[in-house]
Amino acid sequence: MDEQKALTAHLLRRAGFGATPKELDEYLELGYEATVEKLLHPDQAPPLDDDVVRRYHIDQNSLMLIESSQAYWLYRMINTPFPLQEKITLFWHGLFATAYGKLNHAKGVVNQTNIFRRSGLGSFRTLLLELARDPAMIFWLDNKDNHKAAPNENFGRELLELFSMGIGNYTEDDVKSCARAFTGWTIANADYMSIRASRDSIWPHGRLDWQFVYDPEDHDDTTKIFLGQTGRFNGEDVIDIICAQPACAWFVASKLYDFFVSDTPDEAAIQTLADEFQRSHGNIESVLRTMFLSGFFRSEQVRFARVKSPAEMVAGTARLAGSHRTTDWSIVGLAMDANFMGQEILNPPSVEGWHTGTEWIDTGSLVERINSAAQEVGNTGLAGVKEIIRRMRDGQDVLSPQDFVDRCLDLAGGVKVTEATNRHLTGYAASQGDLRFDRDELVACSEQRVADMLQLIVATREYQLA
Repeated sequence: MDEQKALTAHLLRRAGFGATPKELDEYLELGYEATVEKLLHPDQAPPLDDDVVRRYHIDQNSLMLIESSQAYWLYRMINTPFPLQEKITLFWHGLFATAYGKLNHAKGVVNQTNIFRRSGLGSFRTLLLELARDPAMIFWLDNKDNHKAAPNENFGRELLELFSMGIGNYTEDDVKSCARAFTGWTIANADYMSIRASRDSIWPHGRLDWQFVYDPEDHDDTTKIFLGQTGRFNGEDVIDIICAQPACAWFVASKLYDFFVSDTPDEAAIQTLADEFQRSHGNIESVLRTMFLSGFFRSEQVRFARVKSPAEMVAGTARLAGSHRTTDWSIVGLAMDANFMGQEILNPPSVEGWHTGTEWIDTGSLVERINSAAQEVGNTGLAGVKEIIRRMRDGQDVLSPQDFVDRCLDLAGGVKVTEATNRHLTGYAASQGDLRFDRDELVACSEQRVADMLQLIVATREYQLA
């Protein structure tokens, strides 16, 4: 594979979920820089046909069940023409981890991911502000219990520690002031006026859509000292102060670097991103553009150096195989595959999110990863597998074992394997001779051999990496 193709495949693994052969060809024709710009502007894409999904899957219309909600998001990951939108949503979901397990309200978490789709590539300040007003977050971190007479510090603490600055950049007094600033930021159901009138309802925290409510009577409007500044701050003021801190720029830059580039920190690279964060006033699109066009992102040293998360693994393999391109109840099973691999999307294990990197891989989860991926690419009836087979025989009826393996690796998204892995794959191919499409009686066997080789490729160590 030539360098430009390898670089584009790398970009599409990191800024998306990998590329099909057709997508890779289209992006190569567009050029690397233009591809970056296209990925950064999902607003130019037509929306997915949600109405079709919901017409055929009533459970994905109401989104009351966690399994249905997970399946709905996976459908979006698999079928979106602008994968960076879903990838940045996955990034923010891991950072602002909010779990169904406490809320018992799947649609509430789904609504939060819609914030990430809508604002995840824009202003970080806007994103924090929307998040602070998000009913799922308010319930998750107990800001509904944060009152003027009895402040609850949970949201204020996590806002500073896990969402924007990190430990060491604030004091306990800052946490207390932050909590006081967000008093009165609470939630209610749609019938809020009747709740205010009676302080009672048959749906106090039921499965109706929650709404953000600001209660001025419950807000602490007194003077506060926060991060060295003094004023009668409210939640919006606190977010403005946070976003102006160099520590915030470094924090966000380091999290983006870890997710999109490498989990081995590079201080110079992170500083480059932090500088752009400050220059652009926290514009995530600008920071990602700087990242994707940088030398440290394009470097061969960072390619295939990150372990794919289960969601990346499942969605990327389904995109490659061409499965679940139309509404299909069995996509719930694919969501369960990701769960069994250790990532229950919409239900992270704690406010810290998931422990990533090599922690995604253990004996049990590796078996799940291989079995799920092999089942997808081993189906010669799927559109993506058919397309790989068509391209495999296009213009060449007979392929040597080495050419067969190299072509499969190329069509599987530009997978780069070690010499040892290549030797094992080629040895297996050689045991069955050349791949032949020149005789009718061998075509069906050769098609199955392609699927078998794809199954071996997705079982390799290298395929687990992005």
